[in-house]
Amino acid sequence: MRVEMAKTADAEALTALINAAFAVEKFFIDGNRVNLDMVRALLEKGRFLVARNEAGVAGCVYLERRGERGYLGLLSVDPARQKTGLGRLLMEAAEDYGRECWWKAVDLRVVNLREELPAFYRRLGYQDCGEEEFPPGEPARLPCHFLKMTKAL
Repeated sequence: MRVEMAKTADAEALTALINAAFAVEKFFIDGNRVNLDMVRALLEKGRFLVARNEAGVAGCVYLERRGERGYLGLLSVDPARQKTGLGRLLMEAAEDYGRECWWKAVDLRVVNLREELPAFYRRLGYQDCGEEEFPPGEPARLPCHFLKMTKAL
């Protein structure tokens, strides 16, 4: 498995991967997490790191510079490959990328209803740093909000 920057040609594979990985959110969100146009826009605004082998894209993470800090989102691992260390590998690569870009810290946010995620990020050294309102236009079926987390690089 190698980790590299995604290319524009990866947009369809990224869209399918992200939606498969985020299907666990169907209990509180209607519809897919992303669509092809959203992924293409993110590819123009930031970068995706992808983990791939001869079978194709198995994981990804989105990275975006925000001043002296970086934002990390959409960590996605093919459901058949979850719990194999691929998410940790992508996080390490994302943090290495942030250090190469001289980011002082990396920030992320998770939906509070995904109770397993804060513990995963805490094990990687991320600390809680607040909450953020869930966007009013999002189709959430349950009350929810974002938990914000950060890690100094």
